[in-house]
Amino acid sequence: MSQQTARHGGAAWALVITSVAGFMAALDNLVVTTALPSIREDLGGGLHDLEWTVSAYTLTFAVLLMFGAALGDRFGRRRLFIAGLTVFTGASAAAALAPGIDSLIAARAVQGAGAAVMMPLTLTLLTAAVPAAKRGLAYGIWGAVNGLAVASGPLVGGTLTEHISWQWIFWLNVPLGLALLPLARLRLAESHGTGAPLDLPGTLLASGGLFGIVYSLVRGPVDGWTGGLVLTGLFTGSALLAAFVLYSMRAKNPMLPMRLFRSRAFAGINAASLLMFLGMFGSIFLLSQYMQGVLGYSPTEAGLRMLPWTAMPMLVAPVAGILADRIGGRPVVAAGLFLQALGLGSMSVVATADAPYTAQLPALIVSGIGMALFFAPASHLVMSSVRPSEQGIASGANNALREVGGALGIAVMASIFAARGGYETGQTFVDGLRPALVTGSAVVALAGVAALLIPARRQAERQAAPARPAPVLETASH
Repeated sequence: MSQQTARHGGAAWALVITSVAGFMAALDNLVVTTALPSIREDLGGGLHDLEWTVSAYTLTFAVLLMFGAALGDRFGRRRLFIAGLTVFTGASAAAALAPGIDSLIAARAVQGAGAAVMMPLTLTLLTAAVPAAKRGLAYGIWGAVNGLAVASGPLVGGTLTEHISWQWIFWLNVPLGLALLPLARLRLAESHGTGAPLDLPGTLLASGGLFGIVYSLVRGPVDGWTGGLVLTGLFTGSALLAAFVLYSMRAKNPMLPMRLFRSRAFAGINAASLLMFLGMFGSIFLLSQYMQGVLGYSPTEAGLRMLPWTAMPMLVAPVAGILADRIGGRPVVAAGLFLQALGLGSMSVVATADAPYTAQLPALIVSGIGMALFFAPASHLVMSSVRPSEQGIASGANNALREVGGALGIAVMASIFAARGGYETGQTFVDGLRPALVTGSAVVALAGVAALLIPARRQAERQAAPARPAPVLETASH
């Protein structure tokens, strides 16, 4: 059963704390990419080592997300949020002080573990603190901040590296983390999940399966898809995830109850989230290189020119949250996904080796509006599709699928790019970029179709009503 303890400050403090924490975790997904040349100059290491400074974070973050959410449900969401934030902040300082490339990679892996505990609990803690009637606006602001972090990672990393030093992409987290820790202790309410014992077999199966899949997706474009470790990871990871599904269908207290996927709302929004991140992450990965390597912009200049896309969530997402409160999340999410698909498709048409910025601007604006319309209502749909006691694991599952989608997107886009183009000249880069963006557009459009399969709000409410049984029956169902 859910337990909550009143704290001073309420919804406003919860929104500030969870949004800033979510920003820190999401930012570190891509913030290192533009700093890699400077890191190599200072710490040495080969291309393989530099790639692991990015991959180590992605891997531990994606693998441990559901485990982190399960720990929070079992031992207290605020308590585990503070623990994850402490680990993340300490690992950020260790990364900034790293004397060599190996210690930097290790610090990045610990950073990812801390973020995996912290990130899914931000949404659960926010939901517990905000009244139901105002959650759309709260999710809108939370989604805007997180969307900005995902898209602006290369800009922040490039600007700090160019004007100060690469260490500051990690030092940035330290004062933020130190400020949030006492605020979280004093201002957030504690809550728990069902009180069921921790599902160790399910945790091991899910974590092992995600490790194999994400490791292979991260290393596939680099090591080759026929490499022994890549193939082993794909097959082993798939087998472990299949075993996790079968186990969870029969377990008494599973970490992720498979019955949640019987809900069209839960299944639809998770499918849409995975496909959205697949198309978006892969596109940002290539477009940031296109603006710098082909059009000749510095990291800061490229980031500024991406602002119509990356900053749009700050303007539109709160409005999207209000719209979701009034008309339901499904039409807003679907509209956002189709606009994102249109923007990526338009970018594939206007991209040339010497494309003027004015030709790219409309596509960037449309993509930004689409991304902004997606983030807030999507979070609302995830959290409203399950019981309050299951919101922690629902958030963890959704975040894990997003991370897998992002890793898969970079792998797929990089493979398409390599098959059709290359880095030899600006034109060969564009030859590979265009089909990759067309693929990203198609995948995001497919996400829009998945969103349309989500029940309308009134129908979803009728379906959810029987899912909140009396306390005795709820205990029996677990």
